[in-house]
Amino acid sequence: MSLAGQPTLAEQLGYSRDARLVIVNCDDLGSSRAANVGVYDALRNGLGTSASLMVPCPWARDAAAQYRGEDIGVHLTLNSEWETYRWAPITYCPSLLDGDGGFPRTIEDTWDHADLEEVGRELRAQIERAILWGFDVSHLDSHMGTLQRRADFFGAYLELALDFALPLRMGPAGGERSVGFPYRDLARAEGIVYPDHFVLYRGVGARKHVERALFELQPGVTEVYLHPAVDADELRASHPDWAGRVEDHAFLCQDPSLPDLLERAGATLIGYRELRDLQRAA
Repeated sequence: MSLAGQPTLAEQLGYSRDARLVIVNCDDLGSSRAANVGVYDALRNGLGTSASLMVPCPWARDAAAQYRGEDIGVHLTLNSEWETYRWAPITYCPSLLDGDGGFPRTIEDTWDHADLEEVGRELRAQIERAILWGFDVSHLDSHMGTLQRRADFFGAYLELALDFALPLRMGPAGGERSVGFPYRDLARAEGIVYPDHFVLYRGVGARKHVERALFELQPGVTEVYLHPAVDADELRASHPDWAGRVEDHAFLCQDPSLPDLLERAGATLIGYRELRDLQRAA
């Protein structure tokens, strides 16, 4: 995210210009007990370097009770995508509810019906609750990318990053044409720090995407994300994609190939907290 003649993000973080830095983020902390166990195991005993908390989910308080100062951001949530397992806003926001009392299941439904004032109020409350629970919030990202792919929702996303002085997960540069606005330039103009590269994929089960990203790893800061969770009846009942989540946990915590891939790629693992500290110092 550097301009010609200016230090790269890696250099601003104290590394060489050609350093290959990788953030391994664990999404969906708080979404289930199985996710809480899997994410904290990945952070404490595996190769996870940061995670993001879904504050409205039923198991978010359990995640807060287990917190020991790890690098954790807020997974800003406006959707509840599953048929039988639901969560809802933590504020009074009627436009953010679907017909059965939870957040909308699809991004398009959120975009079509959400009042932006209610969006801002709800998301601010999610961040403030995480802080109240004791989290040293390191960054913001968006569940299902709802805030990143439409300009008016991105405006709310950017405003929160400015108000709380937090770095953002940012979509890949190649995605700007498809969404129709220059999200990276808008964030850069406001002094928001974000990774140079983001490995975007559909669904859950990141192994092949992470492997490819490490084979093709470029200089700068690259974020990869996974959804680690341990195998449990609860997870199987609530998440149709449970197998990919269990696979992500095994990949981060048990698979000897991942450390080898990181070494061969010349990667140095970092978290979002380094980006936050850089942004706040500036």
